[in-house]
Amino acid sequence: MKILVVNAGSSSLKYQVIDMTDESCLCSGGVDCIGQQTSTIDHKVAGEPEHIEKHHFENHTQALKVVFSLLTDKNFGVVGSIDEISAVGHRVLHSGEDFDGSVVITPETLAIMKKNIPLGPLHMPANIACVESCQSLLPNVPMVAVFDTAFHMTMPKYAYMYAIPYEDYEQFKVRRYGFHGTSHKYVTGEAIKLMGTEKCKIINCHLGNGSSISAVKDGKCQDTSMGLTPLEGLMMGTRSGDIDPACLEFLMDKKGMDIHQMLNYLNKKSGFLGVSGVSSDARAVAKAAEEGNERAQLVQEMTSYRIRKYIGAYAAALQGVDCIVFTGGIGENAFAARRRVLEKLDWLGVKIDWEKNANCPRRQNVEISTADSKVKVFVIPTNEELVIARETKELVIKK
Repeated sequence: MKILVVNAGSSSLKYQVIDMTDESCLCSGGVDCIGQQTSTIDHKVAGEPEHIEKHHFENHTQALKVVFSLLTDKNFGVVGSIDEISAVGHRVLHSGEDFDGSVVITPETLAIMKKNIPLGPLHMPANIACVESCQSLLPNVPMVAVFDTAFHMTMPKYAYMYAIPYEDYEQFKVRRYGFHGTSHKYVTGEAIKLMGTEKCKIINCHLGNGSSISAVKDGKCQDTSMGLTPLEGLMMGTRSGDIDPACLEFLMDKKGMDIHQMLNYLNKKSGFLGVSGVSSDARAVAKAAEEGNERAQLVQEMTSYRIRKYIGAYAAALQGVDCIVFTGGIGENAFAARRRVLEKLDWLGVKIDWEKNANCPRRQNVEISTADSKVKVFVIPTNEELVIARETKELVIKK
């Protein structure tokens, strides 16, 4: 069984074809700048050099047509015919309260997804447009929606509720939902394997340009740092993370901004970029910090402090912690960033083998804690696409 995994952004598209006989990735690629003058397709077959093409795509349907032609191309393809694609798994941002897991896409489930567009107005329209494009191009192929929020739907009500008038929760479903769910689900499964039991308390740190932390007990999410939107929680590449809501009115008054400009300010101009004045990329910030840039150094201090604060809070919420997981682009690859977090967690019983931390092999699960550490610490490369493919296969077989 070969499954196409699709992840659509507002002006982008990422894809993989996964052979489920051995869960190997046959090819992967991405399309950027959809709707702009020039779009780029970056297509890579496993073990081969990447292939790049330039096009003009007005919409996702046009982009997908070219992607499908590449998948069957005699030089760059991985299937003899598009009919070899058994199913398509779509990453979809928001489940609302309607779904607590992945679903086969039917007219009924698609209608519910459209109803939830207000919960994710930037991403949901693109997710749905991509589903409909795939349905038009592959009318006889089953489609599955894998929601970014679904893993967090096991949170207890006292964890996901905001302290606002209850009727507004009932009417508008304003509550904590959390994101990066496919990543948190994958690394939770891997951590359970490493721990040798599901009966454990895990704190997952997904750290990248977008970052979130989750508290997991016995394989079920109990709390997570992102909220109604991905803006809440940790300081990120361009997102502010947690902030006093009264700051919004104060800054809007001082800077003459409306609410839409303010949300753009918090989502696109804050975080690493806003504080450092250098970049939203943690690598560029790290380079500037090494060169003595005090604002870049402040970004590193603020980031590690906030991560530790969440770890401490979630250790309290879980009434203990058995292991801490680092994943995501920063979590997996930036050993110095991990060190800044971990070197001040000795009070929790964390002991780190600093040589292992500094020399983690890429794309492997690695324990970086010492044998006598009370809390295990793992670096686990995430694989969101594989989660989507697995859930797609499971639902299609059931169907």
